[in-house]
Amino acid sequence: MSLVTEVIAELDAERERIWLDCPQEVTDMGRGRIPRRTGSHGQYLTTLIFAEGEARTLSDEFLWGIIELSETEQLDLHTLQAIVRQIVGYKADFFDFVGMPQAAGLVHRYVQATQVAESLDEFLALTRAAISYVNKLHMWVDAVFPWGVTNGFKRVDA
Repeated sequence: MSLVTEVIAELDAERERIWLDCPQEVTDMGRGRIPRRTGSHGQYLTTLIFAEGEARTLSDEFLWGIIELSETEQLDLHTLQAIVRQIVGYKADFFDFVGMPQAAGLVHRYVQATQVAESLDEFLALTRAAISYVNKLHMWVDAVFPWGVTNGFKRVDA
């Protein structure tokens, strides 16, 4: 079995595992249990804000953008691999920083597998599995986010 096939199976299995059950690391993050103790001045709200933003931009902007561009533009595999290595690799590290080390590990596996993809079709199959997993992860981060806190920041009519 190739690394690409292996990682697609891992991404799909993890997405299915968390489909109805919030990942423990996300539950912990929502309760302020952050392994790296990320956050400023003894609070973790900023950590949740960063986690939500990073998960959203990875799925809704970056991975979606890669799929769209790959299907509509003439992009070569080597360029796509370099972009994923640089940008998604950084986001994986950031997932670890905000309290999701298991998610970070799986995103790093995606990055690793993209580097050995031998065709654009293989790369896209891998990226589709990644976006499906990251979208579900993002949904859980949204679910633990304390959206009610934002009621303290109502806009003032000018």
